[in-house]
Amino acid sequence: MANMGIEILGTGHHAPARVADNEDFAKIVDTSDEWITSRTGMKRRHISSGEPTWYIASQAAHNALENGGVDPLDLDLIICTTVTPDFQTPSTASMVQRELGAKNAICFDMNAACSGFIFALDTARRYLASGDEVKTALVVSADILSKMVDYTDRSSCVLFGDAAGACVMRAAPGRLYASSLSSDGEGAGLLCARYPFPSNPLQDPALMPQWEDLDSPQDPYLHMAGREVYKFAVKALPHEVMRACQKAGITVEELKWIVPHQANIRIVETAAKNLGVSMDKMVMNLSEYGNTSSASIPVALDEAHRDARICRGDKVAMVGFGGGLTSGAVVLEW
Repeated sequence: MANMGIEILGTGHHAPARVADNEDFAKIVDTSDEWITSRTGMKRRHISSGEPTWYIASQAAHNALENGGVDPLDLDLIICTTVTPDFQTPSTASMVQRELGAKNAICFDMNAACSGFIFALDTARRYLASGDEVKTALVVSADILSKMVDYTDRSSCVLFGDAAGACVMRAAPGRLYASSLSSDGEGAGLLCARYPFPSNPLQDPALMPQWEDLDSPQDPYLHMAGREVYKFAVKALPHEVMRACQKAGITVEELKWIVPHQANIRIVETAAKNLGVSMDKMVMNLSEYGNTSSASIPVALDEAHRDARICRGDKVAMVGFGGGLTSGAVVLEW
């Protein structure tokens, strides 16, 4: 399996039609376009007006299949990454399968927060490399973060948007591929959102054990320790890229493109400096989408693929970091 790479056949993305710019946020919280732009690099983001996660995921997946000329019936595996599923069950991947008519695919969801696309891509590659029944795989990452954002918190609400991105792939023996994945549960409380389960009428509060819990509010909103997450991210990005390159037997300088998680322009700039590369290598669309969690990498990847920035033979790194804490990178030959 060591020399088993992947061929990305097609990419796609989808975002809700509603676009909220910085001036829209200035109307609801004490902020300004200058403040948001200078600190985050964000100008606009797409916000759901009711579109569910499964819908934008399905649209992105359809676009990826169309781009790659792949019949939905040829899909053997669908992995969906999301932290905002519409249902506890069925999985979002199952809903995507239904919408595509991909009745031959096995389906499941993954939650690795903003690193989800990287974790799912690597998981799909391992299925493909096994030589078993999976020949064609679809990875789709979709999040409607507006479901969990507190729009009274000016420090966080301006950061996030809604979108989905996808890619379809097959095994490519002998093609360059390497990955580096990491998890650190000790930092779980730095970026978290509680699941809003209903109360149980049969429970007896007097008998409930006092479980050790995350030090975070009980509301369902997304909470982030910004300074600590920043410190984590600027170290995780270069570490994962360098480790994946080392595994692949190449240098960072040989990379044509790096597609990072679009979290904050300051994070990417500092990480690029720590990595020793120019921002010209970074595929960025942060200003137009904001932070869309695991969707951010495949959305940027699709745009770079479709406008021919990424070409056959290019060595490309994709790197994510986020809640969990999680981080990871994939290095491959396009």
